[in-house]
Amino acid sequence: MLLGVISDTHIPVRAQKLPKQVFEAFDGVDLILHAGDLVSEEVILQLRAIAPVEAVAGNCDPLYLSERLPRTRLLQLAGFSIGLTHGHIGSPELSTPKRALALFESSDLVVFGHSHRPYNNIVQGVHLFNPGSPTDRRGAPQHSVGLIKLGQEIICQHIFFSGIDNAY
Repeated sequence: MLLGVISDTHIPVRAQKLPKQVFEAFDGVDLILHAGDLVSEEVILQLRAIAPVEAVAGNCDPLYLSERLPRTRLLQLAGFSIGLTHGHIGSPELSTPKRALALFESSDLVVFGHSHRPYNNIVQGVHLFNPGSPTDRRGAPQHSVGLIKLGQEIICQHIFFSGIDNAY
């Protein structure tokens, strides 16, 4: 199973629509996970043109989205337990990855966003993955999204791209 992973799109605040590179990176995925801060429901509609979408609300999502989307999701996919959260829930004294892990300590994989910084690490036996942001680097060298392959094991990778091409 191949997952497209995205977070912190902030549409239309950071960009008017998803960059073309997102559609190219997600071509052929089975499911897309959005880890919050969509800001507009239009993001889900654009992503659904590629594949089904599972999303959670982030701290910048408007009330109408926060009321419709959960703050966390626990998914069972290809035999793996996958936690999905934005990363802002929990103690502000903890780093974003540690806040995400605290919500899903017994999962195989936790997907989160919030920091806009790509992250791919195994902590306390749990794979933690933040795809970064395709529209707002916030200090990261490049815009990014992620792909996760679920097979015999979990393989997470970032797809980096320079600049934003909104000409899709």
